[in-house]
Amino acid sequence: MLIESASSNLVLRPWCADDLDALLAAYRDPVLRQWTRMPATTAAEARLWLDRVRQHWDDGSRYSFAVTEDDVDGPRLVANVVLKGAALDRPRAEVGYWTAAWARGRGVAPRAVTMLSGWAFERFPELTHLDLMHQVDNVASCRVAQKSGYLFQEVLPARPPFPLDGHRHTLARP
Repeated sequence: MLIESASSNLVLRPWCADDLDALLAAYRDPVLRQWTRMPATTAAEARLWLDRVRQHWDDGSRYSFAVTEDDVDGPRLVANVVLKGAALDRPRAEVGYWTAAWARGRGVAPRAVTMLSGWAFERFPELTHLDLMHQVDNVASCRVAQKSGYLFQEVLPARPPFPLDGHRHTLARP
């Protein structure tokens, strides 16, 4: 399954075993590790990460996409986007994402989140709202939410594993 957009040079596709090296390269970034719960800093952790992503696809609990863009040497990993908790009988789900250090500041995350959001509403007809949540001190995620059309809804109290309060942004079905 591929998600492509005529207006974007990004492609969203399921992760595969061949992505191990690119995943490890992305997780060398301390900023990325700061905001994610499941690091992939060794080959064993990266294999486990990829295995879990496949298991989640198989059981329908999460849909994680490797985000690539064309480079002179072919497609290059630039981000990850994920749809969490979507089901045919549920009106709400959550989106998440991270962007590789080498791709930040170029609008990759908002474009990828927008593409994922469109796919989610198309794939799950009963879905009425998508939530994007982040810690209050993650200013970049606030900007991504706004640029992706998600509106600020509320401040959420801190809960493990996140030590600070959070923001919930929502996108309604168009």
